[in-house]
Amino acid sequence: MNFIDNYDAIVIGSGHAGSEACLALARLNKKTLLTTLNLDSIAFLACNPSIGGTAKGQLAAEVDALGGEIGVNADKSMLQLRMLNSGKGPAVQSLRAQVDKVVYHNEMKHTIERQKNLDILQCEVAEILVENGKVIGVKTSMNEYFSCKAVIVCTGVYLNSRIIIGDFTKYTGPNGYEPSTMLTKSLMDLGIEIRRFKTGTPARVDGKTIDYSKFEIQPGDDLNISFSPISKKVKNKKVCYLGYTSTAMHDCIRENISRAPLYSGKINGIGPRYCPSIEDKIMRFADKERHQLFLEPESENSDEVYVQGISSSMPTDVQRKMYSLIPGFENVKIMRFAYAIEYDCINATELKNNLESKKISGLFFAGQVNGTSGYEEAAAQGIMAGINAERYIDNLSPFVLGRNQAYIGVLIDDLVTKDIIEPYRMMTSRAEYRLILRQDNCDIRLTELGRKIGLVDDKRYKIFKKKLKQIEQVNSTLNTMCNPEKLTPLFTEKGESLPKSGLTLKECIKRNNITIFDIASHFNLFSNVPKIVLDYVNTEIKYEGYIKKELEYIEKNQHIENLSLPDIDYSKINGLRIEARQKLNKFKPTTLGQAKRIDGVSPSDINVLLVYLKLKGIIK
Repeated sequence: MNFIDNYDAIVIGSGHAGSEACLALARLNKKTLLTTLNLDSIAFLACNPSIGGTAKGQLAAEVDALGGEIGVNADKSMLQLRMLNSGKGPAVQSLRAQVDKVVYHNEMKHTIERQKNLDILQCEVAEILVENGKVIGVKTSMNEYFSCKAVIVCTGVYLNSRIIIGDFTKYTGPNGYEPSTMLTKSLMDLGIEIRRFKTGTPARVDGKTIDYSKFEIQPGDDLNISFSPISKKVKNKKVCYLGYTSTAMHDCIRENISRAPLYSGKINGIGPRYCPSIEDKIMRFADKERHQLFLEPESENSDEVYVQGISSSMPTDVQRKMYSLIPGFENVKIMRFAYAIEYDCINATELKNNLESKKISGLFFAGQVNGTSGYEEAAAQGIMAGINAERYIDNLSPFVLGRNQAYIGVLIDDLVTKDIIEPYRMMTSRAEYRLILRQDNCDIRLTELGRKIGLVDDKRYKIFKKKLKQIEQVNSTLNTMCNPEKLTPLFTEKGESLPKSGLTLKECIKRNNITIFDIASHFNLFSNVPKIVLDYVNTEIKYEGYIKKELEYIEKNQHIENLSLPDIDYSKINGLRIEARQKLNKFKPTTLGQAKRIDGVSPSDINVLLVYLKLKGIIK
């Protein structure tokens, strides 16, 4: 075969996973080719025009802290920013931004185009070339060959994708983009297990035809922060709106439920349980009189409005009727119909924890092709796959984040150890250490690691070091001892019992009704310190006891969590249940921590495994 060009790595697909993967590789000085079915689909926001959300905000900020692009790009295209769950504890607070989907695409495309070491080619990859169990290149549908040492598959929802609207089906990707029709066969020929998943999207409606007086305004928060510390502080440009469905709309859907592809059998793929279509919601929650919906602007220079919460695959006539029965939508005009989309993806348990195939060396997978949903989950996998492909090429040890280090670690560990049977969505409840995996400390947790890898540049690192110095200075000031007389006015105002002896300012903040901002105001302190720094210090002090317990638990269990497992034939270990033997041989966990989280492996199985490892001298 005659190779057109030689690359270190080739990334297939230019969505949120592919964008992060190719940028990471190129920034780590690897000659990289990004292939895409359509240049106009680079970083395309196929579903809701937003970045972040519960737990997803942490993922976006973690990618940013490692030196990725999703946070920077979200800040460039920001329309509105909110802190979700601000009335709850810091462990579940997350940033969510409405972004301009046109600007988001253009900015990411421009960033990729300007990146050194990175070429872009519009083409369809038809085959992954392998020799002796190792990737050697790819072949395109136009019979062009490109050699490489590593391939990252980031095909999103485009593998044999088809949209479904009532009885209408068409093999196409989102927004009418062409699907990838050849690569699935190549993956199957390589022994990769293929699954069929489904997702969906609501209609886009003409904002000029909405009666906004019947909706509740959802303004952005005046946070004076952004996803990335290297960005300029963002301003809210647009508002969103909250509304509700009606019983009339519910009746319309019930009357036509036999025409719903989800119930008629037209849809074969498995959909996300945590993001059901409106027809599924109404049938599953029959006693609920109304469901929330949100109106979200698609772009600053467009009248298109995304109707969050009303995903559907109903026929077009039913969609017109049911949308018109939403209060405020009496005269609404649909600009793009809602649809379901089915696509091929892989069984991610066939991957190592560096996102490399267990069967083919140098073949990595990232994003929705791994069975996940969401831009943020895709971006997180993309940057990790890019980093690990570079390390594979350079014969370096894999870069793996633990569950106690990042939501990214939770995400990837879940993917490779659990048999995902529906599109995976990150949630705070999936993270057992969420109090230390907060939105406000992503940079503190991961920036040093990103710097060590080589993705955090001097500009970002300088900002990070400045923040650390400010935190240190604030903490030093808070160690100041203060006598009861000086504290009396503040404690009286805040309804706190008066201290009998002197307290440090830090000890004052541990009182329920006193915050660092009260201290700053009362003693005229920290006027030049950013609010984001004060928020972080305040949280660390308020939750110091809980954080300490969580860290102690992590340290106590770390030796078991990170205990490396050799290549073991588990069928020969007496005492293991048959199911545990089968699951352990199938997943081949690399650590004891991973083995513990495999479905079908019980605590008693882990105890048997520990005894076996001690008898064999693998552990003491």
